[in-house]
Amino acid sequence: MRDDRTPPLSVWPTGQRDPLTQLRDVGCVPETDADAERIPPAVAAHAIATYTRPGDLVVDPDCGAGTVLNAALHAGRHALGLTPQSRWWTLARANVTAAKHAGAWPDGAVLDAHPQALGTARAAGLIGRVALILTSLRTGPLQSGDPDPAKSTPADFATPLRNYESLLRDGGHLVVVARPHRHPDGELADLTTQLVAGATAAGLVPVERCVALTAELRGSRLVTRASLTERRSAARARSGGSRTALVAHHEVLVFELAHDAVLAAEGTARASCLTEVEITSPAVRGASYSEWMRATHTVGLSAGSRAARRSRSAQHDAVSVARFDNDQEAA
Repeated sequence: MRDDRTPPLSVWPTGQRDPLTQLRDVGCVPETDADAERIPPAVAAHAIATYTRPGDLVVDPDCGAGTVLNAALHAGRHALGLTPQSRWWTLARANVTAAKHAGAWPDGAVLDAHPQALGTARAAGLIGRVALILTSLRTGPLQSGDPDPAKSTPADFATPLRNYESLLRDGGHLVVVARPHRHPDGELADLTTQLVAGATAAGLVPVERCVALTAELRGSRLVTRASLTERRSAARARSGGSRTALVAHHEVLVFELAHDAVLAAEGTARASCLTEVEITSPAVRGASYSEWMRATHTVGLSAGSRAARRSRSAQHDAVSVARFDNDQEAA
């Protein structure tokens, strides 16, 4: 089978067009611009082209206005999004419909549900079948009761990521896009360290850390697309003696299942004879990670790993079918 995926790059040239032009070019409804935390269409398209093939399933568990779903359909992928907010649900459905009317792949849906629903029997049909989970790290404005990501602990990230981990198929990826987030004093928040620690605890391994440009490349120069508000904020900081750079990129973290990373690092031929020490303390792409419970149980032959995941998927499917039958009888 020909691999037509985009070769991975550490810097993604995704800022050549301004945000509004990107939305117009892919046919998103005008109100999409209200979702300040959306993944830009160019960033979504690049991630989908890099980590999936036509016909794969792409899921955004916190889809907002649905730019990821729109990009997935235009790329010939199945798309599923979740959002608990009625405003975003309406916009995401509109963007899915717009993509379908433009002749894109017709299999896209938006669920009015919280991302936590992916950890229940409602998601049984997705277990072990998702090629790419692509989502943004939404930092605000925050809803009442939601924690500030800048103050989050690894455990705060690990809980939802553990639900996502069960959906990934062998060879699948979780891609999290995070725009720079500042504390009230203007200092940049370190979300990456907490996110990586949480993902590792959830059985995922960071394999790539990329930069998705929001600035335009002109020869050897970067031309930022910072808003007027951002420029004024930076100017005030400079006048107060603090040098503040304008935002020119989003950060992109790419994760794999722990056992996939081990097999990739050590080679399938050698995986079946790894010692316990090698399994629990491996070095993946030159970096060591401490949480390897999943690898300890599944780092044997890759065929055995796939069989275990198929068995788990079948069990969840059986639960889902039984509940559906009961609901039908009650109706």
